[in-house]
Amino acid sequence: MNKLTIKDFLKLLMGKIWLILFFMILGGAAAFCYSKFMLPLQYESHITMYVQSYTGVSENVSNTNNITNSKQLVNTYMEVLKDDAVMDALGERLVDMFDQPTLANNFTISNRKLVPSSIRKTITILSVPDTSALKVSVTTKNPNVSAAVCNALTIIAPKYVSDAVGVGSINTIDKARVYNNPVGPNVRKNTILGAAAAFFFIVFLIFLFDFFDNTVKEADTLSSKYKKAILGEINRFDEAKKHKGSRKDSEVRFLISDPAIPFNVAESYKSIRTNVMFAMGTSDKKIVAVSSPNPSDGKSTTAANVAIAFAQTDSKVLLIDADMRKPVQHKTFKVKNSEGLSTLIIKKSTPSKSIKQNVIKGLDLLPSGPTPPNPSELLASEQFAYLLEQFAIAYDYIIIDTPPINVVSDALVMKESINGVLVVLKHGKTTFDEVENCMKQLNIAQANMLGFVMNEIEPNRHSSYYRSKYSSYDYGYKETGSKEKKGERVNAD
Repeated sequence: MNKLTIKDFLKLLMGKIWLILFFMILGGAAAFCYSKFMLPLQYESHITMYVQSYTGVSENVSNTNNITNSKQLVNTYMEVLKDDAVMDALGERLVDMFDQPTLANNFTISNRKLVPSSIRKTITILSVPDTSALKVSVTTKNPNVSAAVCNALTIIAPKYVSDAVGVGSINTIDKARVYNNPVGPNVRKNTILGAAAAFFFIVFLIFLFDFFDNTVKEADTLSSKYKKAILGEINRFDEAKKHKGSRKDSEVRFLISDPAIPFNVAESYKSIRTNVMFAMGTSDKKIVAVSSPNPSDGKSTTAANVAIAFAQTDSKVLLIDADMRKPVQHKTFKVKNSEGLSTLIIKKSTPSKSIKQNVIKGLDLLPSGPTPPNPSELLASEQFAYLLEQFAIAYDYIIIDTPPINVVSDALVMKESINGVLVVLKHGKTTFDEVENCMKQLNIAQANMLGFVMNEIEPNRHSSYYRSKYSSYDYGYKETGSKEKKGERVNAD
């Protein structure tokens, strides 16, 4: 298994940047609204208490020693002031000072008494650095209650400190004031925290889903795992959005002879053509079957475009639709399917009637013909093998569109008559389990697997740059393509 690097993680996050930004905005907005409209206002009051280790200064003890000893008592006093006994005494005083609704709005009441922990959580006691002073802050929903707690604590503290410690004293100079300006909630801080929490949450989910994601995404991983070449990578091209409403099909694909196809997409198919030529080597037979693990991986569109790419080299090419269960090539090139491969194999038609000549310059099409009850038997027959031999004499290249390997074995029964199988995978959809099953079927049948084509890859910045950089050449190709018969939109199969 390949080790993941920081670059891999950053690439994963950048691929989801809009999702991350959406969740951050959503989290920040939710925190803002909750803080602004749901959380109650909070008011703070404070007072400073001073610790002395002795009630006075004798001849034998200096003021400096007195201060030093006072500092040592500060932490002890802080713990004493948080004790339940002190909180109970505070509660008794507050009950005498405020009505029940006011107290209930700020503290928890049980058996007509204020719960000590509910009082304690409103109080913050901090030691002032390098001094013997304690700063007491109280935050509640009522400014008068906050000030009252501070002042009540200054009255109660000396007695409990004296009883508990027995050394030194604690006193105050002033009284706590009532501040009517709220100190909370901190809307800005909560908004930032909400956005940050949303960021970490969505990043966690992205990594979690990616960890359990078993779909094929990285060509290098696929190639190293199965020791097979990646013969091409095709970017996703959502031209269907520009023709919204023109077709009811959920996914629409175009042939590379269509001027609307981006330059880099057309070049990708031409690159596949070159790689397939190298993969076939010096064999006299130039017959390639195109298949995929599952339906809708894009194998029919790939077969059609690879056939067109071969025809653009001034070669004579035959595209055979051998997917007799779910044929699409006759729809792709808008030809009749009353006669085709099925009728040709059982000798109910002739090649001249079945083969559609020059559907695109240099490309002939043999459609599937009427759907037979036994497609696998027909493709495994001697008559089909004989037809391929005859076609191999008449054509430079033959591309065969076959059914998905994980569904039926039609692509495997013709192994003796072809150079090999080109397997098309859908980026982010086809799983490694499905590829594994497909490869197992090929190995059992001892069929020659030429390599993989990664289909429907999300365009990245590099591909956009490539398309922009060579846009001037794109027009030249479009002009050439316009002289040929334009391809039609087809469903991704």
